[in-house]
Amino acid sequence: MSRGLAIVGYGKMGKLIESLAPEYGFEVRAKFSGGSNPGGSGLSHETLRGIDVAMEFTTPVAAPVNVQRLAVLGVNSVVGTTGWFEQLPAVREAVAQAKAGLVWAPNFSVGMNIFLQAVKQAAAQFAKHPEYEAWGWEIHHSAKKDAPSGTLKKLAEEMRAAGYERPIGLSSNRAGAIPGTHEIGFDSAADMITLRHTAHSREGFARGALQAAQWVAGKKGFYEFREILGELR
Repeated sequence: MSRGLAIVGYGKMGKLIESLAPEYGFEVRAKFSGGSNPGGSGLSHETLRGIDVAMEFTTPVAAPVNVQRLAVLGVNSVVGTTGWFEQLPAVREAVAQAKAGLVWAPNFSVGMNIFLQAVKQAAAQFAKHPEYEAWGWEIHHSAKKDAPSGTLKKLAEEMRAAGYERPIGLSSNRAGAIPGTHEIGFDSAADMITLRHTAHSREGFARGALQAAQWVAGKKGFYEFREILGELR
């Protein structure tokens, strides 16, 4: 029997998730756009009846409200919206109090999350060699609202956590319909090393989010996608 899926934010990503959902054992039973869910008001026990997991792909302003509302209603969620992560502590507390389940990530691509680990390992090594300076760059489609992207910020955060304490220059571009490219570089007078991840389409993000939805259905707790990567089917 298929599990019930709600899509909160019915844009390009929401429509792609809807098309792929049956492959992952989900039936989309509810869809919410900005017009049908202002301030989270469209989310209720009635509109979410039969829903096991909600996908949240909206805007940085809307996401925290939606996620907290879903938790109160007892619906687990997968959150792919970026630009709101300064509110993570408040959302974590709301999910814990409601005894709900949530998986979040700045990027749900499996490849990107492995790339994140590679960048962290590289940063730990270059931290020991002060002659290497670091930089990060990303480019996305012109409709993306936050810049730098949440993924690039996360990459820089992980580099610092790995011990790279020198400045990391970050830059962004927005143009066309580019799904997303992220690059991290280390440069010295002797040589330059670059690590790059390029998304070919949004499909990798959608499939990763659906794998997260499979995993979080029926679970409690607050998780980052990369924490559960080894447990995905």
